[in-house]
Formats: sequence, C-alpha cells, structure tokens
Amino acid sequence: MDTLHLTLASASPRRRDLLARLGIAPDAVSPADIDETPLKSERPRDYALRMGVEKAKAIDAPGFVLAGDTVVAAGRRILPKTATADEARECLNLLSGRRHDVLSSVVLRAPDGTIKTRLSENIVRFKSLSREEVDAYIAGDEWRGKAGGYAIQGAAEGLIRWIRGSHSGVMGLPLYETRALLKSAGFPIG
Repeated sequence: MDTLHLTLASASPRRRDLLARLGIAPDAVSPADIDETPLKSERPRDYALRMGVEKAKAIDAPGFVLAGDTVVAAGRRILPKTATADEARECLNLLSGRRHDVLSSVVLRAPDGTIKTRLSENIVRFKSLSREEVDAYIAGDEWRGKAGGYAIQGAAEGLIRWIRGSHSGVMGLPLYETRALLKSAGFPIG
C-alpha cells in the first residue's frame, strides 16, 4: 500500500542504522538536493527546522517522507558540514573545552502532504583538546561532511566529557522524536 511507503530523504547510513533500531527499514532512500546555506541572521534552531522541512518537501515520493537535519552551533554561530581538514580543525579548536548545541530536526511529510516537525535540542561538551588530539582526529577522516567537524559515533565520543539530551539526536536522527512523529501520523511502529 503506497500510504505505508516510507522514503528516507537522506543518504546518511547513520540515519538508516538509527531507523533500524526502531525496527524500520525505509522502502526508498532519496537524498534531498537543496541549497543548505543559512539565511542571514538565521538562528541555529530555525535553520535546523527549515532544512528538515525543505528536504521533506523536495522529495517526490508516495506515502511518507522522513527528513531531518543536524546543526552544530557555538552560540548563534552555525558550524559548517566540514569539507576540508582545515575547516574541521577550526571547528574542533572552537569547540575544545566548551559547550555547544547540537540541534537535530526530524520532519515527517504524511501521504496527504501534512508536515509535522520535532526538534531534539542537545548540549555537548568537549574536553580541552590538545593539538595532538585534534591532529589524530583529523587524520582519521571521520570529520568529512560532518556538522561541526565530528561524529559522536566514532572516535570523537572519546573526546566528549558529557552530553545533555539525546545521543541519537547528536548522531543525526533523534529516535524518541522520530518514533513519536511516526506513531502520531499512523505509521505502524511498535
């Protein structure tokens, strides 16, 4: 039945793995190709929600479309999804020894076009990082394409003193919020 068809609007294997923890395998994976440039003076929270909604709207698929976005922010500064080692190093040096926000939106477009959103708001604190620790992390290549230059599910987890919030939200798909959205829209989930 098309109404129970679920398309994941993300190429992230991490999001597919997280969905699997809920017992869900998407029927299709279709990454959204949108402009992810923050608007002038856009707050991180608003940006995370806007990106998730735009991704959900950009996918032409039957049934449900699940999208999301993860934003790492230092204050009001939205950190990039790092493309170069220098960019990742700059992010890690900025985050060293301080708290930062990780905002993960999850957006569900229902078969009737209705869009529902949730936002997982998390605080992460890195230890003070030495140059050697930053260099070792950069050498491991986990930073490529990651918001703020790190992935909590990899070696960076050993550099994080604490998190307040959802571990899965910091990884990129907050499971509590995802499950609540799917259930409230009538998608079969245990």
